[in-house]
Amino acid sequence: MTFVKKALILGTTAAFGGGLAISAAALAAATINGAGATFPAPFYQASFVGLAKTGVKVNYQSVGSGAGVRQFIAGTVDFGATDEPIKASDAATVKRGVIQFPASGGTIALAYNNPGCPALKLTQKQVVGIFLGQINTWDELQCGSGPIKVVHRSDGSGTTFAFTNSLSAFSSEWKSKVGEGKSVKWPVGVGGKGNEGVSGTLSNTPNSIGYISLAYVKGKLKAAAVQNKAGRFVKPSAKSGAAALNNIRLDGMLAGEDANPAGEASYPISTLTWILAYKTGNGEKAEAIQQAMEHLLTNSNQFRAEVLGFIPLKGSILSQSRNAVNSIGK
Repeated sequence: MTFVKKALILGTTAAFGGGLAISAAALAAATINGAGATFPAPFYQASFVGLAKTGVKVNYQSVGSGAGVRQFIAGTVDFGATDEPIKASDAATVKRGVIQFPASGGTIALAYNNPGCPALKLTQKQVVGIFLGQINTWDELQCGSGPIKVVHRSDGSGTTFAFTNSLSAFSSEWKSKVGEGKSVKWPVGVGGKGNEGVSGTLSNTPNSIGYISLAYVKGKLKAAAVQNKAGRFVKPSAKSGAAALNNIRLDGMLAGEDANPAGEASYPISTLTWILAYKTGNGEKAEAIQQAMEHLLTNSNQFRAEVLGFIPLKGSILSQSRNAVNSIGK
């Protein structure tokens, strides 16, 4: 069975074996601190609430992938979160060892606020043109009228990495002029901090367009259909995102990406999102950290991800993530 099909099949809610036995005293005292990606924050925050009955409390700060990785490397958090896998050179500096695993997947929507454009369709060339400042009006897109107001991230962001990585795959001009990264020199537009900041700016700015996790497309905002590698115009969804993620093969650090995936049903700007944990040095928190990470990967919470607009993990990707969590030690 393909990952696409598995990603859309609901499993039974079950704790998976191999977990550590956790004493009531250890759980009652356990408070875990994490920081990082804003992209999956709605999923993490909703899922971790369910741990309260066990006595484990998780404080997750949605500060952006860049800040999350920096805090993880510095050892000031119990876990980090990022939409761009940690670089090998950075992982090598973490003496406690790095356990990296996908926790969910998602689509990056081209969200826009323009009542005069009820159904926007963008070619890959048009997406690049908007963010290069070469397409300046809605008239040029034949959907509404007036100037286009571009909104992008102002902070170091894994969402920005995934988005600009796709733009580099769409266009050699983008790759040579701007490139990809957590932070880039934007040719046009205004910045917002986090997916929350960008979605807020978009909601308050008529005729605007920007990139955010599908989970943040609400209220006045609509998601554009984007032309994929097969030439089809596809809107972001759990189904089209799962079709895209089916192309990803994970490496030894459970990292993997496809910036312009094949397949007629694939949404072209889709990504996994990762948790960073320590192999050692977790002390008395080790058992609680492992339980919190296992909790994210239960079938019930992966279903919650889909309800919130993310892509649930299934099949081999989910199995590899669960095996990685079992490696968290004291």
